[in-house]
Amino acid sequence: MVGPTRPQFVLFGSSIVEQSFGNQGWGAILADVYARKADIFVRGYGGWNSRQAVQVLDQVFPKDDAVQPSLVIVYFGGNDSVRPSSDGPSSHVPLSEYVENMRKIYIHLKNLSTETRIIFLTAPPVNEAQLLKFSGNDKRKNELCQKYADACVELCQAVGIKSVNLCNAFKQHKNWMETCFTDGVHLTPVGSKIVAKEILKVLKEADWKPSLYWEALPLEFA
Repeated sequence: MVGPTRPQFVLFGSSIVEQSFGNQGWGAILADVYARKADIFVRGYGGWNSRQAVQVLDQVFPKDDAVQPSLVIVYFGGNDSVRPSSDGPSSHVPLSEYVENMRKIYIHLKNLSTETRIIFLTAPPVNEAQLLKFSGNDKRKNELCQKYADACVELCQAVGIKSVNLCNAFKQHKNWMETCFTDGVHLTPVGSKIVAKEILKVLKEADWKPSLYWEALPLEFA
């Protein structure tokens, strides 16, 4: 670890996280905003669902580490909400199990440190026509994305943590279907800007002490 030690922000999730530093991604936007103020760590695993995430919590977030994250931003749900397949493997996780898995993730992160803050990102919507054109995939449906997103937000409200409903946030953006996705699922720079903007809004409005909003953090070697 190079010093001085800064607050650590960890992005944990599937391909939306894994690719967050490419193509003017939302992880890169956050890293730029928090330059000389916080370090952004990416723990993204393309194709993963919440069931796989639960299995590696102790490895990704060891409870006995001397330094624990100041913030963990978690994204799972897009792969969970894929319709089950009758002709081969599927990333589908039933809604009730998805919610329970996200609860397990929350409990593990909460127990890392009293100073660790948590934000859950929900599944974003998809462009079904674009997805079908690029990959022939008709298993992702906006109706299911919304259902899983709403369930994630409901869980966050119940346990008292912050959330970003990406389904709602994207749908408020003009021409979101045409501008937000590269292949119907993964994000363009426009889509990533929406994600980063919503995260920064949560960080600004949160009554956390100390605040993790970029303007509130000291500039290293100022």
